[in-house]
Amino acid sequence: MAVQREWLDRDFYADLGVASDASAADIKKAYRKLAAQLHPDRNPGDTAAEDRFKKVSEANSVLSDAEKRKEYDEARALMASGRFRGGSGGGFGGGGGGYTTTGGFDIGDLGDLFGGGASAGGMGDIFGGLFGGGSGGRTQGYTPQAQRPRRGNDLETETTLAFRDAIAGNTVSLKVTSPSPCTSCHGSGAKAGTSPRTCTNCNGSGFLNRNQGHFGFSEPDPECQGTGTRIDEPCTECQGTGVQIRPRTINVRIPKGVEDGQRIRLTGQGEAGRRGAPSGDLYVTVHITPDPLFSRSGNDLKVTMPVSFGELVLGTTAKVPTLDGSVSIKIPPHTADGRTLRLKGRGVPKRSGGAGDLLVTVKCAVPPKLDDAALDALKSYAEAEKASGFDPRADWGR
Repeated sequence: MAVQREWLDRDFYADLGVASDASAADIKKAYRKLAAQLHPDRNPGDTAAEDRFKKVSEANSVLSDAEKRKEYDEARALMASGRFRGGSGGGFGGGGGGYTTTGGFDIGDLGDLFGGGASAGGMGDIFGGLFGGGSGGRTQGYTPQAQRPRRGNDLETETTLAFRDAIAGNTVSLKVTSPSPCTSCHGSGAKAGTSPRTCTNCNGSGFLNRNQGHFGFSEPDPECQGTGTRIDEPCTECQGTGVQIRPRTINVRIPKGVEDGQRIRLTGQGEAGRRGAPSGDLYVTVHITPDPLFSRSGNDLKVTMPVSFGELVLGTTAKVPTLDGSVSIKIPPHTADGRTLRLKGRGVPKRSGGAGDLLVTVKCAVPPKLDDAALDALKSYAEAEKASGFDPRADWGR
């Protein structure tokens, strides 16, 4: 994964208001708070809030990804160390003086800063990102790929489903307000009826090559800003970016058996990339409301069924509800209160086929009131039970 060179000009930690050693949970919490405050739906017409929202979203897309964050931190640490700097332009990609080393430092030693030599690929990945791609180390005539428009950021949203809809699967409509492809230029950035043309200054490569001592370097073409294309007539609707912030409705198919807190990835439904670059992804977190009857344990459903004392002792066949209607279950004689019986294949559908089980826990229900005949019968039973020697607390408390 390449480090985007424009990352070095941004302090993503400051954008989110967190420390550089913040945990992933702290970063997520800070992003959600700021995104809620700055979202365009809450700040219509506020361009400052819109720009801040974009910065916060980009910062989160880097810092919430462990691999991107690692590369970002390593690149910034390298820049802060002062061991590698630009010439008169300053930093990577500076104009005029180009890329120089100081204090007798050899560019091949840069890999040691990250636990391995450049030839081992450690520094090659970092410099491949900083200069646009390719390998690092002591390579003469090194020419990176053009800095094409970047993929859009990933987005996050949430939806809530009823318990049974989550088990059965459902299609929900989500309204999302985010950077989307411009409806006028279809994301190209060029005025309707025109198209971007190949930059003649760099012949479409996006970079200009030059030599510095024994090394050949490439730097982004300032005329096309490293994109390799030029737009003569920018789209007036999006000012040539190819992106508009607008509301859109997305129909999301929720798969059968989705669990509470599960994230569903919708490829290409995230923030639009600039000037025709691919869109990011949309992650939908599903929340599920509890059901008054059923609960869930993995792929198994659980239900508690009230029964009488007589049914537990004598045994019976009773009707138990399932997601597909009622079915019969046999309660064996002398079933203990709280015992769980299993109905196979009556649970949550599995992705691999089939379904989990329905776990039925029997619970003895005590009648709130008995008539005289029932009370007399119960007293007779209690006397007979005592005479038989049965003691429910015989082994209790020992």
